[in-house]
Amino acid sequence: MTDIADFTVTTNRGDELDLSTKKGKVLLVVNTASKCGFTPQYDGLEKLFQDFKEQDFEVLGFPCNQFGGQEPGDADEIAEFCKVNFGVTFPLMQKVDVNGPNASPLFDWMKKEKKGLMGSSSIKWNFTKFLIDREGNVVKRYGPQDTPSAIAKDIKKLL
Repeated sequence: MTDIADFTVTTNRGDELDLSTKKGKVLLVVNTASKCGFTPQYDGLEKLFQDFKEQDFEVLGFPCNQFGGQEPGDADEIAEFCKVNFGVTFPLMQKVDVNGPNASPLFDWMKKEKKGLMGSSSIKWNFTKFLIDREGNVVKRYGPQDTPSAIAKDIKKLL
């Protein structure tokens, strides 16, 4: 059976990150964008990270430019924007595609594990979120309109 430990991703600094190192943590994996109506959710994501990081919780942000070209910057520009405007300290990954032939294998797997509205597997917009339990399984998928504060109760149940 596949779980998150089977994937390796690239950080925004260009380093490989073996997600097996995250096993035992509760994760919230999010496709992000800097110029989106949902961009203020960075504040809430950072709050979740700060509130629960001591309990082995982490947010992993994956910038994505597939929706309205709302993440046009390079890795340094994205990181700077997130830090300056939202105080983001949780890990940001390299920009990825979340749909289509070049989609990140991690996102392809998460989409298969938890379908979206009406059984759709594709991601419809920025700030779609996947909650991963300590065993590395996808337990829930949230749409862009689901605020980080509304997800806190589900995170607490897994901690």
